Amino acid sequence: QVQLVESGGGLVQAGGSLRLSCAASGRTFSRYTMGWFRQAPGKEREFVVGISWIGGTTYYADSVKGRFSASKDNAKNTVYLQLNSLQPEDTAVYYCAGRTKATVTRDPYEYDYWGQGTQVTVSS
Repeated sequence: QVQLVESGGGLVQAGGSLRLSCAASGRTFSRYTMGWFRQAPGKEREFVVGISWIGGTTYYADSVKGRFSASKDNAKNTVYLQLNSLQPEDTAVYYCAGRTKATVTRDPYEYDYWGQGTQVTVSS
């Protein structure tokens, strides 16, 4: 069983930055593919980025490419999401998720473990 706890959300002005963290319990964190998703009010949960545990390859949604950057620190059992050039449309609850398979998928139903989420609000 893996538990995920996100932190780092908050209120920021457009153009600003935030760094989200997701701390994981469990001894096999290095063999988990991790994903970040977000969900705005009234919208479906949306894939943001995924990091495969094989080679650390990352895959970004087109909407965040060039602005967001994800990384995984296996020694600290933590995955990070750096959010730059934030825009009001980035406002959402951000969730991290984990799965034991090596492939990154954009389908949230393919992830086995979820954190509780952290709110990111971007003002214009």
